[in-house]
Amino acid sequence: MFTVRGDGVDLAVFEDGDPAGETVLLVHGYPDTHTVWDELVERLKDRFHVVTYDVRGAGGSSRPSGRGHYTFEKLMADMAAVLDTVAAPGKKVHLVAHDWGAIQSWEAVCTMPERFASFTSFSGPCLDHVAHWTRSKLRRPSPHNLRLAAQQGVRSWYIYAFQTPVLPELLWRIGAKRFTRILKVVEGVPATGTYPAKTLARDGAAGVGLYRANMLERLRHPGDRRTGVPVQVIVPTKDLFVSPHLVGGLQKWVPDLRLRPIHAGHWVQRTHPDVIARWVALHITDVQGGTLTDTETRALRHARVGSERRRFEGDLVVVTGAGSGIGRATVLAFAEQGAQVVAADLNLETAEHTAELARLLGATAHAYRIDVSDTAAMEEFAKAVRHEHGVPDVVVNNAGIGMAGSFLDHTPEDWRKVLDVNLWGVIHGSRLFAAQMVERGEGGHIVNTASAAAFTPSRILPAYSTSKAAVLMLSECLRADLASQGIGVSAICPGIVNTGITRSSQFVGKSAQDQSRSRKRAQRAYALRNFGPERVAAQILAAVRDDRAVVPVTIEARLGYLISRISPGAMRLLARLKVG
Repeated sequence: MFTVRGDGVDLAVFEDGDPAGETVLLVHGYPDTHTVWDELVERLKDRFHVVTYDVRGAGGSSRPSGRGHYTFEKLMADMAAVLDTVAAPGKKVHLVAHDWGAIQSWEAVCTMPERFASFTSFSGPCLDHVAHWTRSKLRRPSPHNLRLAAQQGVRSWYIYAFQTPVLPELLWRIGAKRFTRILKVVEGVPATGTYPAKTLARDGAAGVGLYRANMLERLRHPGDRRTGVPVQVIVPTKDLFVSPHLVGGLQKWVPDLRLRPIHAGHWVQRTHPDVIARWVALHITDVQGGTLTDTETRALRHARVGSERRRFEGDLVVVTGAGSGIGRATVLAFAEQGAQVVAADLNLETAEHTAELARLLGATAHAYRIDVSDTAAMEEFAKAVRHEHGVPDVVVNNAGIGMAGSFLDHTPEDWRKVLDVNLWGVIHGSRLFAAQMVERGEGGHIVNTASAAAFTPSRILPAYSTSKAAVLMLSECLRADLASQGIGVSAICPGIVNTGITRSSQFVGKSAQDQSRSRKRAQRAYALRNFGPERVAAQILAAVRDDRAVVPVTIEARLGYLISRISPGAMRLLARLKVG
């Protein structure tokens, strides 16, 4: 630690790592000090020269009194003084900032961009951009725009409170300990030996000047703030103070922009330090033209904002049962949207054909042979995908088999066969890939193919309906369990879809000749219905995009789902009908 003289104040500055390396300057927010970065510093110092400092009014720095001492002009002079001290003349630094540190850092990259090689911002937008965003919503007062503006207005309640005299300072003096407890309970940010700083009460009281000196003036009279610095904006989707929607239209001001949503709260550098450190390092490596792995290149392509980017561009999507039908259609639908796809099927030849079709669409595609009912094989498959391609962003557990006949005609082996593929295959895929997603910490989505049979009982589909009902309930349980990790789970419930499942379905209790006739009748019925698998695939993409829980597909599936909800007795009567 050493002291730098800013604009009339002394600033406490802290260095770590090799001074000869790329310099990363971390700027904290309100009411924090440099200690909010402790976990991030530990993860970056082996690769970079890491610099933090207590901004004026906080920690070991001076606390001038009066709003005039906290204007942007003063803050910019302070930052310039720190840069002049820690960076060699003409050397650009990489800026990382949070909350009010990010607000002032936006001012820095827009007014002195020549000092910065890159900028990573989270939970602290440019005030000028916020003002323009708000006015754009109010100029077009649709219910949607008014709702977005109102939501941010509610999140900003403390800004208005800080404009009142004396009271905020008094509350900080007597309520700092309560703030520490609130951080732990609401944000999941526990206290450590250094955080929050012991100066919290004084820091909170002094830092109110930041809001009084800058907020209302900038929101009333926003400037034209643009920058050519490569910017990465990390967007915590559970931030209680900054709406994720504020990034809308940001590319107008920042041409070189990357957006990184994360399912986390306001103090994301404390709750997800591994993810933030990884993203910061990757952004710097990209800007510096360093060597990137295929997985890192894919992640950057996914994060980059541009009008030409397709919805799932850069995503890695794994689909089982991809050799035909809904699985193949799903692979091709994601491929058309720019995803890298993994087509897995029990039949490697058909999986290869699906992958080749995806390549014709311009996608990177890979084929694997996999028996989803085989626990060990699925574990090796999940490891192979991670090692060779990275952690999937979307997994579609689609592999399944059909079986019909009365309950008494189903043998124990029949039950094992259906449950091993239809249920255990989904369990294996969900368990293995969800674990990878959780460890990565960047969210994801799991889609499980159930069926309308999951909620429409039938006397001739006991094993099949049971397996699909279990998939539906499993999906609901997973959705509840994984929501806190930012992982969505959807159950897709098709009705009668014209796929090849009827050709491979087993009709138990019948002779081979009768089974052949039953398959032909089913094929004719499905062909007559003429609802193609590509329409189910479109619903799968929509479910991932909109994070939908249960998606009945086809009119009969939607009708069955509705009746099962409002009149289960009617469904039980219909189940008694003898079909075929």
